[in-house]
Amino acid sequence: MAWKRMVLEIGMGTDIRGDDSTKAAVRALKDALWHNSLTIGATVGQDADAMRVAVTIGAPNPETVDKQQVLDVLPHGTGTCEVVEGGLRMPNATGTDVTLIAHAAAVVYLDIPDAAE
Repeated sequence: MAWKRMVLEIGMGTDIRGDDSTKAAVRALKDALWHNSLTIGATVGQDADAMRVAVTIGAPNPETVDKQQVLDVLPHGTGTCEVVEGGLRMPNATGTDVTLIAHAAAVVYLDIPDAAE
C-alpha cells in the first residue's frame, strides 16, 4: 500500500478587524473543508479517520499562526500544517486597524493499494 493524494481543497479566511493571522488561517481551512463531504474513504473501504491531511496556509506574518489551532479544525484523520508567507494585509483608511486574508490548501491522502498489488 502507498499514501496517495486523493483530494485538494482550497479556501480563504479573513480577520476583518484585529490583525490576527491565526483567526484568518482557521477560517480559511474551515472554508476549504466545510463545503465538501468526502466519501472517498468509504468508497475504497477506509474509515474517515484513516486519512492524512497536509495543510498549507498562506498568511501575512506566518510566524504568528498557531498551527495547532489550525489542525484542530480537522474533523477526521491526522494532519500536518505548514505556514508560508502569503495572503493579504490591508490597513483601514485611518491606519488604526488591519484586515487580514489567509489562504488554505488541504491535501487529503489515503493509504491505498498500488495497481500492481
